[in-house]
Amino acid sequence: MTASTTATSPAAAGEGRAVGKSSPGAVGGQGRRPGRIRRIGLPYLLLLPALVLELLVHLIPMVIGIVMSFKELTQFYIRDWSTAPWAGFDNFKIAVDFDAPVGQALLHSFFVTCMFTLLSVGLCWAIGTAAAVFMQETFKGRGILRALFLIPYALPVYAAVITWVFMFQHDNGLVNHVLHDQLGLTDKPSFWLIGDNSFVALLTVSVWKGWPFAFLIVMAGLQNIPKEMYEAAALDGAGLWQQLRRITLPSLRPVNQVLVLVLFLWTFNDFNTPYVMFGKAAPEAADIISVHIYQSSFVTWNFGTGSAMSVLLLLFLLVVTGVYLAMTSRGRKTSDV
Repeated sequence: MTASTTATSPAAAGEGRAVGKSSPGAVGGQGRRPGRIRRIGLPYLLLLPALVLELLVHLIPMVIGIVMSFKELTQFYIRDWSTAPWAGFDNFKIAVDFDAPVGQALLHSFFVTCMFTLLSVGLCWAIGTAAAVFMQETFKGRGILRALFLIPYALPVYAAVITWVFMFQHDNGLVNHVLHDQLGLTDKPSFWLIGDNSFVALLTVSVWKGWPFAFLIVMAGLQNIPKEMYEAAALDGAGLWQQLRRITLPSLRPVNQVLVLVLFLWTFNDFNTPYVMFGKAAPEAADIISVHIYQSSFVTWNFGTGSAMSVLLLLFLLVVTGVYLAMTSRGRKTSDV
């Protein structure tokens, strides 16, 4: 009895020691686990306010707009839009019926917006790139000139556009004063906010406030091009135009791909500039699709048709973005090979 007890005591003592040694590790592991979870969950916790705001500002209104596009929502159902009868695809059929007045007006607005976007994006990119290349050279007053270039981008949109509206006034505007009174380039003062000239006025304001963004992006991309490449090209006899074609533009290709896409999306969706310039009723020559959709929704009180136009615009931008990204990624892979 005593021997068996003595024989089993070391084993029991060993188990006790093993348990005693493992207990601090287990306790430490349990102690470290909440800290590790807290450390992993902290980034998601910090992102939570932004995600909630994105959900409230963009995602939920987008879903509501899609639902509204399938409803016969007019001024009679504004008080409780959920009671509006379902229209199916009737709103989309009205929007794309180009033989009817609604479809013809939407098609005209779409073509005007495409032309406006192509010209605005092209001019913004060209002016911004030229200014960024020019500012790469060191000269006296370069910092002040950079700050002046950024003024259009730093000004609030409404303040800048309202200032341009005053400048485009027919009787006492600065534009007519310079073009007609000072330079004599026109026979008589022009109407810039109505008629065909409204497209030129809108394009001018869009380029004026958009090219500094292109200037910033291209100037940042130029910092990554080694100066040794230009020095080697100069030693080989390459001029400024050849350096621009062979070094600058190929090196800026990734930057320009993102820049052009962002400028395209911003310009095609721009609502503030034409609305502040022309109000609720934009001239036919400057009937940008964003203001056209606003008129179809809030002026004629046909929110179902306006929502359908918005959904069609969203689909168009998604398709264009997907095709553009596919083409640019394929071109990047080809150039890498």
